[in-house]
Amino acid sequence: MLHVFSIALRTTAVTLVMTGLLYPLALTGAAQLLFPTQANGSLVADEHGAIVGSELIAQGFENAAYFQPRPSAAGAGYDAAASSGSNLGTTSAKLKARVEADLARLQAENPDATGPVPVELVTTSASGLDPHLSPEAAYWQIPRVAKARQVSQVRVHAVVESLVASRDLFILGEPRVNVLALNLAVDRQFGRP
Repeated sequence: MLHVFSIALRTTAVTLVMTGLLYPLALTGAAQLLFPTQANGSLVADEHGAIVGSELIAQGFENAAYFQPRPSAAGAGYDAAASSGSNLGTTSAKLKARVEADLARLQAENPDATGPVPVELVTTSASGLDPHLSPEAAYWQIPRVAKARQVSQVRVHAVVESLVASRDLFILGEPRVNVLALNLAVDRQFGRP
């Protein structure tokens, strides 16, 4: 019996060291070597080198001079430690009230925008932290951003257009704009508000 216990203990120790220590260290080392930016969280720095966020995680922008991302249901809003959707169904009165409030707020904040409010500006993503908008949702916000920054809409449109990412491998996903990258580009182009 002692012999069997000794074998089991050694097997457990070897397995623990290999799968719990060596394998994770090897993968972390390979990731740091091959993809250092992604392995460290895809962090984004401003023009002074200060980290201002991650290109993978949305954050809220309250100032009218900035593009706004999708609303967030993560924690208290844009909380990366509490990534989740709202789990509210289509018949939920709470969801309907939140969407109506967001719709009214967006229409009040964007009186010069043309067309209906893009649906993604009133709906949350599954993670609550989607950092991208469709080009249409970004274009819809251009009148507000241009007015707040006192520049022409054409100039702001050009900045948005320059940051539209196409489909991956020409067929996967949809065209998109990273909101943090867009707001940093607008700051670089026109100065901070």
